[in-house]
Amino acid sequence: MATRTDAPTRREQILKEAARLFAERGFHGVGVDEIGAAVGISGPGLYRHFAGKDAMLAELLVGISESLLTGAKRRLAEAVGVAPGAVLDSLIEGHIDFALDDRPLITLHDRELDRLRDADRKLVRQLQRQYVELWVAVVRRLYPDLTEPAARSAVHSVFGLLNSTPHLTRPGSLPGRAGTAELLHRMARGAFAAAGA
Repeated sequence: MATRTDAPTRREQILKEAARLFAERGFHGVGVDEIGAAVGISGPGLYRHFAGKDAMLAELLVGISESLLTGAKRRLAEAVGVAPGAVLDSLIEGHIDFALDDRPLITLHDRELDRLRDADRKLVRQLQRQYVELWVAVVRRLYPDLTEPAARSAVHSVFGLLNSTPHLTRPGSLPGRAGTAELLHRMARGAFAAAGA
């Protein structure tokens, strides 16, 4: 999730392992004892950190949506006066970092979003819409002839491209992190250029 240099907290360790296990075996295929064992505590010990698996799932999916939105806002704030192409590059880089570093969360979102309580699911969707709209504004500055619906479709298409990384899991299927990031970036820019042509 967030890139940090200090050691992860116990809570962050639990969330990371929960995301990995949920992505591998599905939400209902994993028990709290297994999550606890993955971080070296008893299953019941998890309840000192979370009310249960549902709370972990909500924190994972709401948390990554908040993190993406916050990261995009920060990148836009840092890019005042910067050319739209460079701003778009920055947004793409941020999303690629997520797509390569948090692949279990992509799988988890695809498979388990409907398991969230209504309020949490609505919050995830609201955060995602705000994230998309930040991108749409940047894309339209770079390609002013692109209509808003077309720009939104292009953004969603690029997200689909970037979020395909969990499907590239065979050993050797990715050309290393730097090579994969560069390839994804070129493909994303190519897709936006094609949409804006």
